[in-house]
Amino acid sequence: MKLLGLSTAENECSLALVEDGLLVCEELWTAKLTHSRRLLGMIGHMLEKRAGITIDAVDGFVAAKGPGSFTGLRIGISVAKALAFAGQKPAAGISSLDGIGFRFAWSSIPVCAMMDARRGEVYCAVYRFEKGSLAWKSREQVLTPEKALENLHGYGPVLFAGSGARVYSAVIEDRFPDRVIAHDFMHYVSASAMLSCVTGEDDFFARPENMLYPNYIRKSDAQLKFEKKQVC
Repeated sequence: MKLLGLSTAENECSLALVEDGLLVCEELWTAKLTHSRRLLGMIGHMLEKRAGITIDAVDGFVAAKGPGSFTGLRIGISVAKALAFAGQKPAAGISSLDGIGFRFAWSSIPVCAMMDARRGEVYCAVYRFEKGSLAWKSREQVLTPEKALENLHGYGPVLFAGSGARVYSAVIEDRFPDRVIAHDFMHYVSASAMLSCVTGEDDFFARPENMLYPNYIRKSDAQLKFEKKQVC
């Protein structure tokens, strides 16, 4: 089974093609172009030039459903849904934080996936893995980095990864002595890591929690402004 995964949750655009649980190819684009201008071209190039297949050969689509950039998420989800609808193929959503956390599935210490949420906050979740498989995952939250670190006391050493870990690395280093911070090129939401969640899950596309709808976690600026006007 060939699955195409994509993430447009942040500035980076990540694509991956997996066949029967094995990675065929993966691409990452970090140039400053909007996802709407580059995504379809990236998909066509990767499939035709690198994998040697057409979009018709893809059996299912998986996209990052959030948290992340509201506009970026909508672009990725819309493209995945459109391609799935056109080919009458299944589509599903994976947490953007899973696309970070599962990159470190062989970590012997807890992994804190932390994305920059702007406004002085981070989207975060904590993962524990055993022999490459997920043993436990905390609830996904949006918090100040200080509060996120406070919640980790008692965990012992923790590996931090994601754009939030990069932006707030000084805060982490100052307030959390038992830390390991991932290398700079390991902070993005990885489409191949997202697809690793699907491996061996025969009913993955049928599960209600995997439906391809955005999960923003917090309200948008537009919603907050609208609600403020309603109160006034």
